Amino acid sequence: QVQLVESGGGLVQAGGSLRLSCAASGRTFSSYAMGWFRQAPGKEREFVASISWNGNMRNYAESVKGRFTISRDNAKNTVYLQMNSLKPEDTAVYYCAADNRPLAPVDDRYLEVRGQGTLVTVSS
Repeated sequence: QVQLVESGGGLVQAGGSLRLSCAASGRTFSSYAMGWFRQAPGKEREFVASISWNGNMRNYAESVKGRFTISRDNAKNTVYLQMNSLKPEDTAVYYCAADNRPLAPVDDRYLEVRGQGTLVTVSS
């Protein structure tokens, strides 16, 4: 079983930036697609971004396209989410997720949230 630990959340003003990190352990990180989800207060969890096992394919929710960038460093077993031009509506707990299918094409339906989440608060 993979273990995921998120970090990097915090309080930022609208228009600012944050970079989230997700450190993975427990299996060969480089073989699996990864992703980020978020859950705002009173709302359902939603997909944010995903990246293929080799980093060649990336998908984004429409609401974050052009502002967020997902990346990975397989040597460090870490996936990142660079968030720029943050808006108050980006306020949420952000969760890291992992696919359980090695070397498979990235498919958001197979991403499973396993981290505890990190809180991002964007003030107006």
